[in-house]
Amino acid sequence: METAAEMAWIEQVANFFAEQEGLPPITGRILGWLMICEPAEQSAAEIATAIKASRASMTSNIRTLMAVGLIRRRTRAGDRTSYYRIDDDAWEAAVRRRIEGMVKFEGIAADGLQIVGPETPRASRLHAAYGVYRWVAEVFASRGAELPPKSASS
Repeated sequence: METAAEMAWIEQVANFFAEQEGLPPITGRILGWLMICEPAEQSAAEIATAIKASRASMTSNIRTLMAVGLIRRRTRAGDRTSYYRIDDDAWEAAVRRRIEGMVKFEGIAADGLQIVGPETPRASRLHAAYGVYRWVAEVFASRGAELPPKSASS
């Protein structure tokens, strides 16, 4: 049985990912639950029961989390049920993919500047995007793109 504090925290996770990533709240609730549940592997039915969601809403939202690499599906011998979990390295992998994507978009913006010409009226929006993504690339390059060390509880 989940406590009121746990459910409030799960809702906080859902709100964060809705605001920051544009994910539906249900997706954030799944993620929040999988961060604190015991056992760490849960079936879609168990997740749905815990977060008080319909079983039907689980499929596409679980697929979304699997596609971005935050959760993984596992099966067990002799059991047709799929179980889902967050691996400890999922967060680092997700952040690294995001950093790589930002660095890649710097190049895409630079290509756009070559296409429209760097001094044309259309170029101002590309310069704005390029500048931000260039800055991100420089920040991570200056720090060796290192993430913080894993916590002692990991």
